Amino acid sequence: MKKRLTMIASMLVLFVGLAMAQTEISGVIVSQDDGEPVIGASVMLKGTKTGVVSDVDGHFRLNAPKAGSYITVSYVGMETVTLKGAANMRITLKNDSHVIDEVVVTGMQKMDKRLFTGATTKVDASKAKLDGVADVSRALEGRAAGVSVQNVSGTFGTAPKIRVRGATSIYGSSKPLWVVDGVIMEDVTEVDADALSSGDAATLISSAIAGLNADDIESFQILKDGSATSIYGARAMSGVIVVTTKRGKAGATKISYTGEYTMRLKPSYSQFNIMNSQDQMSVYNEMYNNGFFSFENSYRAASSGVFGRMYHLMHDYDSSTSSYGLPNTIEAMEGYLREAEYRNTDWFDELFSNNISMNHSISMSSGTEKAQYYASFSYMNDPGWSRKSKVERYTSNINAMYNLSPKVSLNMIGNASYRKQEAPGTTNRSVDAVSGEVSRDFDINPYSYAINSSRTLDPNAYYMRNYAAFNIKNELDNNYMDLDVVDLKFQAELKYKPITKVELSVLGAYKFSTTTQAHSITEHSNQAQAFRAMEDATIRDNNPWLYTDPDNANSLPGTVLPVGGFYRETKYKMNSWDFRATASYNDVFNDTHILNVYGGLEVNNTERSRSYFNGVGMQYDMGMLGSYDYKYFKQASEENSIYYSLNNGYSREASFFGTATYSYKGRYTVNGTMRYEGSNRLGKARSARWLPTWNISGAWNAHEETWFNKQKVLSHATLKASYSLTGDKPAVTNSQVIIQSYNPWRPFTTDKESGLEIYDLANPDLTYEKKHEFNVGVDLGFLDNRINFSFDWYTRNNYDLIGPKRTSGVNGSILQYANVASMKSYGEEFTLSTKNIVKKDFTWTTDFIFSHTKSEVTDLDARNRVIDLISGTGFTQKGYPYRALFSIDFRGLNENGLPTFINEDGELTVSTHNFQSYVTDHLIYEGPTDPTITGSLGNVFTYKGWHLNIFMTYSFGNVVRLDPTFASSYSDLTAMPKEFINRWVVPGDEKYTTIPAIADLRQLQTDRYLNRAYNAYNMSTERIAKGDFIRMKEISLAYDFPKSWVGHIGLSNASVKLQATNLFLIYADKKLNGQDPEFFNSGGVAVPMARQFTFTLRLGI
Repeated sequence: MKKRLTMIASMLVLFVGLAMAQTEISGVIVSQDDGEPVIGASVMLKGTKTGVVSDVDGHFRLNAPKAGSYITVSYVGMETVTLKGAANMRITLKNDSHVIDEVVVTGMQKMDKRLFTGATTKVDASKAKLDGVADVSRALEGRAAGVSVQNVSGTFGTAPKIRVRGATSIYGSSKPLWVVDGVIMEDVTEVDADALSSGDAATLISSAIAGLNADDIESFQILKDGSATSIYGARAMSGVIVVTTKRGKAGATKISYTGEYTMRLKPSYSQFNIMNSQDQMSVYNEMYNNGFFSFENSYRAASSGVFGRMYHLMHDYDSSTSSYGLPNTIEAMEGYLREAEYRNTDWFDELFSNNISMNHSISMSSGTEKAQYYASFSYMNDPGWSRKSKVERYTSNINAMYNLSPKVSLNMIGNASYRKQEAPGTTNRSVDAVSGEVSRDFDINPYSYAINSSRTLDPNAYYMRNYAAFNIKNELDNNYMDLDVVDLKFQAELKYKPITKVELSVLGAYKFSTTTQAHSITEHSNQAQAFRAMEDATIRDNNPWLYTDPDNANSLPGTVLPVGGFYRETKYKMNSWDFRATASYNDVFNDTHILNVYGGLEVNNTERSRSYFNGVGMQYDMGMLGSYDYKYFKQASEENSIYYSLNNGYSREASFFGTATYSYKGRYTVNGTMRYEGSNRLGKARSARWLPTWNISGAWNAHEETWFNKQKVLSHATLKASYSLTGDKPAVTNSQVIIQSYNPWRPFTTDKESGLEIYDLANPDLTYEKKHEFNVGVDLGFLDNRINFSFDWYTRNNYDLIGPKRTSGVNGSILQYANVASMKSYGEEFTLSTKNIVKKDFTWTTDFIFSHTKSEVTDLDARNRVIDLISGTGFTQKGYPYRALFSIDFRGLNENGLPTFINEDGELTVSTHNFQSYVTDHLIYEGPTDPTITGSLGNVFTYKGWHLNIFMTYSFGNVVRLDPTFASSYSDLTAMPKEFINRWVVPGDEKYTTIPAIADLRQLQTDRYLNRAYNAYNMSTERIAKGDFIRMKEISLAYDFPKSWVGHIGLSNASVKLQATNLFLIYADKKLNGQDPEFFNSGGVAVPMARQFTFTLRLGI
């Protein structure tokens, strides 16, 4: 026993001595090209078989038997180095010219691009950033092949229409999934793609990332094919955009400031074909001679301009001066009209400004081996391009990383933003399916007003609109919306490495968003005064905003708003939390076999609510005192409308996923991914509620072959292919019967009751929309990577899409929405990057991006009405693209100058149109409304500290509808396009012009449906243009001050930059006449992207 104890004690002493004699070697391995960590690099003790591989952050740690031991660091595609081992080493590996080094960030894991088999593009945020454009999503325009960004509205907070390889759903949004620092970002309210261009107030909060400060973003990683997005399974059918924000670095302390000062140019009438006041007045005089604008037609008209005001001045007696506002003489009338003729009001100058908007951002970063942090704060102050468009935004961000031990790390990120925004008051847009007219009540959008209002009007005078006095400046001051938007996100990720090759991770995130949209309509606004406009019997009997009590048979129309205005408040709230647990295994066997395995589970929960309240009779001049008339609520009850509402929505998902990658010597790589996902929004059946998605892909890195170095032309070559199944949640939620409460209409308020109705029948088989995708790609580098070329071809089969399904109707519904539609698409995309000149002091690089996609609906039993296919962005039918625009067949003018068409009965007609008809064979297909070809061309010239960037974007293949400027009757408030100069005037003109005549009184009295003819003309083959354009997107000149200069004042770096954005269109269809092909002029809160100049100052300490 004594001998055994002695032996044990000796062995313990020996082991302790050996342990004490060992030396720890640790550090981080990064790439020389971009400083990114190298994942899975082999670190071996020289002369032994002992070694480790670097983790996802590039870190490694191993024990050497003695001090001064050497290590050999190697990685496929990079030069092998041998170094003397030490603690806290920073090892930089050089590229061996075979590949362009890059780390792919999928949001869940980091992978070396050499082992990544999917189609992806990494966009450096610093290079893509558009100074002066606060919405970071717009910076992606033209930056990645296969990504289309349409600026359908330029108002802050509105999201551009983004497509990754085209649309993937017919009724769904087809929006890509946004992932920020590994956490999925949700929209506070769901706005579909068609509604983005509507101009409705909800579009102001349609961007999920409007609260992100562009200066905080490190990069965008765009995941395009199924191999790249499959880890997100049934949420990634439309692509994924991964945003990585900045973080602190060990051993580096820095304070940075960025100041952006932006001036936007006012729109100019020289860009448009709108009549000046002289031409406009000549048309008015012709209409006056034909019986329009007479005293009886204008004095009590619902809307009137210069003629109506002239008659009011002649009628209004001023007792203080004992005279009328205008003498009732021919000379006085002619003088008044002559003044209007030469007024030539510039509404753009009246309603827009060149105010300087500013964006200030300051960030601080520092770190040691134990902890690193990055913190930032930004403030944006935009006085507004147009009246009532002021925006103030505050953002803050903190990213802290703590290495608690060699095996445990904790990353905590917090983001917060607050936005206060003004917007013109608006109601939602509506389409009259009977007459074919698209309208919006009380629209006061400054851009739309400037385009559509006569230049003969005095900007300081009051005219008539809705039977009440109207001045656009007064209305914008008294009819406006205030938005308060708060976005918060907190997340924490704990990583544990039980052994070097295994990493366990747990991530939790909480997101909160609330928006208060307060619409103030004061007692001085035209909208409020229209509710009490009853100056005489003519107005009283014709004003649609007055109320006639049905309980009193002899009652006259009266007001329900005797005092005050309205205070309408809409609140949106979203609470969301995410939890994810993962495990990864990374290993390299014999420096030959590379194996990466990753798996985990994820749970997501999102709760949304929307509340609406209509405060009637709000007296703003009385300190916001409410004073309502009971008749307003009586009328509302009789109309079965409500003045408050509350809606709630709940979405829960759970998923299990795994992916494995194997590579042999970095030459041949195969990858497989599986994800099993379920959602509460789908049917009860397991096959419906749960969806398995998968991917199988492979890549061949030819540059790793032994024979590759025998030639000198190619510097790297990779061939890859993938086949996958991904999905997305459907746009409908009728997995179970939807029973909603309602108040049935009753003719009298005494007979009121509430009830329940079946809104939608249950569809227990409702399941995910799905997509099979096959992708083939090639990446090539020539002449030592001076020329780099990337090409991808893909084909997609989207099936189980939501579409209408006809039934026998025995269950009470003839049409139900179910997974019965399908669509196919294909496309090609390539990127060509060249380093044309590389000298010591001068470089010139070029990037050319081209994308083409084409879609076709292969199965859809839709019963579309005529109005659905010809209005807005159109719709689709079997055999046509995802969104197709149709037109009514215009057949010229008749002998009276009226437009003629082929109607649904195949007859040549003027006004016999049924816009609600389901017969659509007579319509003419014009083309898709989404572009089929997009791309960009960029050139960057660098000379010493100077940087010149010239960046152009282009888009082809779609069509747009021209603005609806023609009508059966016009008021003297209306602006007319210059085409009216060439309109039909006398018989015989129909042989030379296609511009219809201004209908005279006799024609309007003879044909009471004549308005349908002019609405049909607005949506005819004559009013269509190509959406093709080439845009000068950016011209910028920057200068980096030499460090030797700025060092004297305590700065580490300083630079200035002058940038011009959206400067001009190089090419567009001449028929557009100044109309922006991307912008849909729908009024409301929508304005186009402005031409602007930005001065940027960047300082670093």
